[in-house]
Amino acid sequence: MRRTILAATLAAALSTTLLATTPFAWAASDNAAATKDTAKAPNAGDLLFEQPQMKNTTPGSTLSYDYLRRSGIVKGPYGPPLNDAIKLTIEPGKSAESRDIRVQMFSGGNRVPAGPFTDMAGNPVLSLFLENHLKGLAGLLEANPRYIKNAIRKGLREKAIVTPTKVDIGGREVDGWRVVTKPFAGDAMAQRMRGMDDMTYTFVTAPSVPGEIVSIEASSKSPDGGELLEEKLSYDQKAG
Repeated sequence: MRRTILAATLAAALSTTLLATTPFAWAASDNAAATKDTAKAPNAGDLLFEQPQMKNTTPGSTLSYDYLRRSGIVKGPYGPPLNDAIKLTIEPGKSAESRDIRVQMFSGGNRVPAGPFTDMAGNPVLSLFLENHLKGLAGLLEANPRYIKNAIRKGLREKAIVTPTKVDIGGREVDGWRVVTKPFAGDAMAQRMRGMDDMTYTFVTAPSVPGEIVSIEASSKSPDGGELLEEKLSYDQKAG
């Protein structure tokens, strides 16, 4: 199973553009444990990047994710709050677990070219969110994107806490997992992060949800509680 998913993501990397980054590029590790929870909790990297998340999606359907980004940084690069959506149009892939996916990343003047993805088993919305987040954060901090990306990957590998959670879907509770990590805490370059070294990444997944990704959030607050950055993505049940 693992080789199949990695092969599919590598193949997709050759046919995608701009933000069409594959889950393989963000995988926390090839084989290292990525959880600080009990032995029953899944590996954070495997849970997020190595599962056939698209196998429970219906060809011909569209998955829609609400997106919000806002920042209280005065004269920062983010501008006014952005409230938009990422939509994935699903078509059959070459296997029962994979899908061909067309992407609409935001709308109107906010539109960002992304995809398409061919024969994908993992949900690309995860990497789309992270790549978009990485671009903004690297611009704000005037930092090397590779350094930040590696820090996040390391955070998932060494600092992630994975706990069971419940997810409300259509008025009923289903089982899910919550992954939380603070990758920049204690980082050698923390003093250059404009107070954002407390950035917390929270991922919620549920096998019962089409595409399995329920929500993603990156948030940072100043010592006085002010909002430095809130960036979040949520599965839109009503649109599914």
